[in-house]
Amino acid sequence: MKSTVVTGIAELTTNDPGLGTLHDAAVVLEGDRLAWIGDAAVAPVADEAVDVAGRAVLPGWVDSHTHLVFAGDRTAEFEARMAGEAYSAGGIAVTVEATRKATDTELAGTLARHVSEAIRQGTTYLETKTGYGLSVADEARSARLAARLADEVTFLGAHLVPPGADAESYVDLVCGEMLDAVADHVGWADVFCERGAFDEEQSERVLRAAAERGLGLRVHGNQLGPGPGVRLAVRHGAASVDHCTHLTDDDVEALAGSDTVATLLPACDLSTRQPLAPARRLLDAGATIALASNANPGSSYTTSMAFCVATAVLQMGLSVAEAVRAATEGGARALRRHTGDGAVGVLRVGARADLHVLDAPSATHLAYRPGVPLTWAVWRRGVRVWPRHRLD
Repeated sequence: MKSTVVTGIAELTTNDPGLGTLHDAAVVLEGDRLAWIGDAAVAPVADEAVDVAGRAVLPGWVDSHTHLVFAGDRTAEFEARMAGEAYSAGGIAVTVEATRKATDTELAGTLARHVSEAIRQGTTYLETKTGYGLSVADEARSARLAARLADEVTFLGAHLVPPGADAESYVDLVCGEMLDAVADHVGWADVFCERGAFDEEQSERVLRAAAERGLGLRVHGNQLGPGPGVRLAVRHGAASVDHCTHLTDDDVEALAGSDTVATLLPACDLSTRQPLAPARRLLDAGATIALASNANPGSSYTTSMAFCVATAVLQMGLSVAEAVRAATEGGARALRRHTGDGAVGVLRVGARADLHVLDAPSATHLAYRPGVPLTWAVWRRGVRVWPRHRLD
């Protein structure tokens, strides 16, 4: 296997308790794994050497919540929100109509473009969902297309009741024929437990059916107001509950006492003019949090994890270290990919060789220079994927 030694690292964020943050460091990539981490002065020889000349290195972003299999445009909806119209989940139906009309080639092209866009900004591990088909055939093709490019695929047939459909009959379809059609292409199932989407009883039916099929569980919850999403996720041992914008004390306590990760989506909160999720409150209570982009055409049309990190620091009360950890290891925990050989969101021997090099001497610049594109180089599975030309 080809090996690469990366030297000249001014600051190396590892997320590993035994290593911490290193300075004047180097790492060795061998195949798709990290083979060595330590002081640059004693770095071993490798087949290739890259000097990052005093730049900071961190694990690649782990974006654990996106919706990238879609067609169409919702600019008008965004403009209406900026003019004062309240957000509602009903806009999803607009994307569903456009997605159903799109060809496989069009959907695959849009997906590939956004995945590439995310990688160029340092995202090296990415989850995406179905949920804009909402028919057996369209959900199945969404899952099939997503599985070609995403690291993790989530079935979100329970995103919205399609216009004209009966809610109970549609839940029957999601739990039966639709789940059967997507099962070979997905590892997770999700449900939008929210007013205007699915109530607690309907959401529970979806989660139980998915668990019986051996899928991991996720929940969209507590986005538009207080609701049952958090307690439902914790009760079913879901890997994450996502949004968590409106939480009661009981919700916070439940998350702190569980393995369910609270995935926070600050770009979505800003775009929908909702309050920002209570990140500081969750961390202080002992809950695990993740930051994710929620990239989608309606409520959060961004693939920039750096934007989410800067927002978490500047407006949500997190330190830079806490925000970076939430956008890397936190996302890995939300996807149950943070431990063992090939772990992501962490830099240690045996972890997947996913590196994000910043054109800055420390990760602090992510919030200190908000909006400035700082990604200098990206390695994914041990291969430099950005930039593709020779580094200066």
